Amino acid sequence: MQTDVRNKPEMNSQNSVKEVAKTSQNGNGRKHFVMVCIAFLLPVILAKMALEQQWFNYGVTNQGQLLATPVSLSQLSLTDIQTDKHWLMVFNVPTPCEKACQKSVNALSNTYLALGKEMPRVQAVLLNYSTAHASTNLATASGKNNELEIHISRWQQFTVPALTHPELQHGKVFIVDPLGNVVMTHQPPQAADALPAFGKAILADMKKLLKYSRIG
Repeated sequence: MQTDVRNKPEMNSQNSVKEVAKTSQNGNGRKHFVMVCIAFLLPVILAKMALEQQWFNYGVTNQGQLLATPVSLSQLSLTDIQTDKHWLMVFNVPTPCEKACQKSVNALSNTYLALGKEMPRVQAVLLNYSTAHASTNLATASGKNNELEIHISRWQQFTVPALTHPELQHGKVFIVDPLGNVVMTHQPPQAADALPAFGKAILADMKKLLKYSRIG
């Protein structure tokens, strides 16, 4: 019996083409995955570098304190707080939250409103602490202060354990990027007349970060 070998070269050629096409598809898939990762991470990296390297308005630096060592919300055991691809403006509320603290909340709320069209990209968060000996907290304070109650209604509130990170102590404001990394802190002033400048400083930093970030 004779075996027809006339179609074998053609079949081998077709198989080779299929293998090349499959390899090409796998390669394109990997390239697409890498490009998606770069597109997601690059804006956040650029935003942070923009502050560190003073890319905005030559001679003008960031107003807040950049963290020397990056820290994430998960490292701080703040796993209940989800960024949902938003930037976060977080106030680490001291206990008790007395007059200076309450005025800081009001000032920060005004800063949040001043973001204008950028507000949907940012979430305002208050961190409260459940301590048995606390004589005053935001809940009781807002009940006695209608203005404070209105401002607090704009914030998400979380009850969390006390933070031990040296740069994120009670009373500080920190900015979190859409990937859940704390990038900067601000210290509210004690003097009421310094609060407008404090609010403007946070607003300036937020606008710089949002300008370069295309996620969140």
